[in-house]
Amino acid sequence: MRAMQQALLFSVFIIASCGLAYELVAAALSSYLLGDSVMQFSTVIGTYLFAMGVGSWLSKYVTRDLIGTFIRIELLVGVIGGFSALAMFAAFVWLPSPFRLLLYVAVFGVGVLVGLEIPLVMRILKRDLAFRDLVSQVLTFDYLGALAVSLLFPLLLAPYLGMMRTGLLFGLLNVAVAFWALRLFADQLPARRGLWVQGGVAGVLLAAGFAGAGQLTALAEAHVYADDIVYARSSPYQRIVVTRWRDDLRLFLNGNLQFSSHDEYRYHEALVHPGLAALPAARRVLVLGGGDGLALREILKYPQVEKVTLVDLDPAMTELFSTAPALVELNGGALSSPRAEVINADALVWLESGQGSAADFYDFIVVDFPDPNNFALGKLYSSAFYRLLEKRLAANGLIVVQSTSPFYARQSFWCVVTTLEDVGLQTAPYHTLVPSFGDWGFILAGRRNYAFPAVDRSKTRFLTSEALPGMFDFPADIARLPVDVNRLNNQALVRYFEAEWARVNR
Repeated sequence: MRAMQQALLFSVFIIASCGLAYELVAAALSSYLLGDSVMQFSTVIGTYLFAMGVGSWLSKYVTRDLIGTFIRIELLVGVIGGFSALAMFAAFVWLPSPFRLLLYVAVFGVGVLVGLEIPLVMRILKRDLAFRDLVSQVLTFDYLGALAVSLLFPLLLAPYLGMMRTGLLFGLLNVAVAFWALRLFADQLPARRGLWVQGGVAGVLLAAGFAGAGQLTALAEAHVYADDIVYARSSPYQRIVVTRWRDDLRLFLNGNLQFSSHDEYRYHEALVHPGLAALPAARRVLVLGGGDGLALREILKYPQVEKVTLVDLDPAMTELFSTAPALVELNGGALSSPRAEVINADALVWLESGQGSAADFYDFIVVDFPDPNNFALGKLYSSAFYRLLEKRLAANGLIVVQSTSPFYARQSFWCVVTTLEDVGLQTAPYHTLVPSFGDWGFILAGRRNYAFPAVDRSKTRFLTSEALPGMFDFPADIARLPVDVNRLNNQALVRYFEAEWARVNR
């Protein structure tokens, strides 16, 4: 009897682990696909906890065959929870309109089933444990299971298994608990043969799904991307996909286009040369983001630059663009240059550390982060972040920030300008046409007024001295307007960005 109690309590640990894993997978996947990670995690967690309460309430109506019902629920939650990520991703690809509905239906369904499990286990155990011991032991194992998954999910499961296989793995664990219960209570289950068959079917389906998850994901992604996928990988930070159509290579991060090799030179020339050409004495340059090495390629065209420190969060990005032949050709092998130092770190944390290269002063700082479509990125456009940058800027240095589109996201663009000015920097906003993105914006910032430099045409394909002044002119429909400063405690930029691009994508 003691062994049976221990087995059931360990099953509580597994059940709690599985339930939280399904919740985290749903929240992470929805934040990947829909953006706004705070909104997705908040609504998914809220829905899941409410559903667990509903399941706990419904458990009072289970009055017969507690053990058999518990086993059937384990099999059901294993199949539904295990396949939920795959089903949601497929729905997003082929049926985007009902994706949100499917997301919350799946979360609610799994939550109800998980809410049923724990009360049933407690009722099965109450014959052998005093109420005080029953509650304390069941809840202890429940919380320990949640702790285990909350640590394993970001460190091991998401980066190495991905969302699909993580869900399917925990589905198999639910089935394993069902088989365990079948064996423990075999003499109390007259219908055990049918349960063994159901468990076998569920296990085979989940195992097949786990084995074929890579192919299924690739099939779905092939439908998302119009061109052939030549590289796809999930890192702890993002989904990286590179596609090719003839000689056009395209990089997507979490489904968002980052560049097309046909016109990326327009973006990167506009990002680098207006600032660096105005700094003939620049020796030390800092690049934040830009793990593709394309901004670095443009910087290294200036022979007076002695050292470039590039800080990018994701080692998978810098490794890919340092080793894949077609991508190395595109960036000119910039990431392997003896003048370049590549550091994989969170830019905000790295700057705050003030150690090593983070303590240096830089003549030119390039801020080339993805657009601020979530709060994790929004902090890198905040006044707190720009204050850290200002401390590392040489007396006559310049900062350049990619700042989304002033046409499609006018408030967002001017919010970045306002935020830079809030920390005491003088700004010179400008924009240019990048065909893959439309009218795109950049901001130069420093401690003195910006003067137009001569552009060395041997270094550029499109940018000229004659064209440069026109880039700093803003017509009436994209002219400056009043906006809030983006601070860590308000993340005004993320709210502007989401609202403006939602209108564009409507």
